[in-house]
Amino acid sequence: MKSPRLFGIVFLALCVTAHADLTVVQKMAGSDGVHQITLKVKGDKARVDVTPQVTTIIDAKTGDLTTLLNDKKTVMRISGERAKAMAEIAKSFVKEEAPEQALPKPTGQKETISGYETEEYVSDSPKYHATYWVAKSYPNYESILQQMSLLQRGAFASITKGMPDYHALPGLPLRTEIKVPGQGQITSTIESVSLSPLAASEFDIPADYSEMKMPDILGGKQSPDKSGTP
Repeated sequence: MKSPRLFGIVFLALCVTAHADLTVVQKMAGSDGVHQITLKVKGDKARVDVTPQVTTIIDAKTGDLTTLLNDKKTVMRISGERAKAMAEIAKSFVKEEAPEQALPKPTGQKETISGYETEEYVSDSPKYHATYWVAKSYPNYESILQQMSLLQRGAFASITKGMPDYHALPGLPLRTEIKVPGQGQITSTIESVSLSPLAASEFDIPADYSEMKMPDILGGKQSPDKSGTP
């Protein structure tokens, strides 16, 4: 990862597989400032609004990635096959195999966040130190946590091995702090969670958006996708 913020966005953003709809609003603070990120999940699809200008839509079933540049009304698409090929190329640049992430362990420290009592859990790896403030009494936390696993099982699983795993936590992490050696710290805090139904149209591409042709960064080495694009 090039920056703690990118690390955090990837961790938050690509998370699908449960049945209930989900909306999570998080505040993310790092070396480049404070940002609000909204994650919406419906079925096998997730929508992540990183900024008002950029929206990413992920289809966990097909592996397709769609990026909307809202200020330019432009859409960029990456098929599941191409995403998998890109992940393999990215993996080739990783000099060493990422170790398994150690299970989070409680420290006994407690803090009240957004009205919930939380307990501190920490986990270390050679890549980063993670601290989670876990609310064990948060309603429906099991259902919420089930939706946080797309990257670890999808096209990019091979290069995200060793990333933090919410499934090992006994509650909802209302605050997560990740320290990457030499790159500072990023802190993400959940501001709101909703399980209310979402409209399917929120995961559609607006009709007035134009297509942006993706550059052939793979050099034509992968097989054509279903659309025939190399």
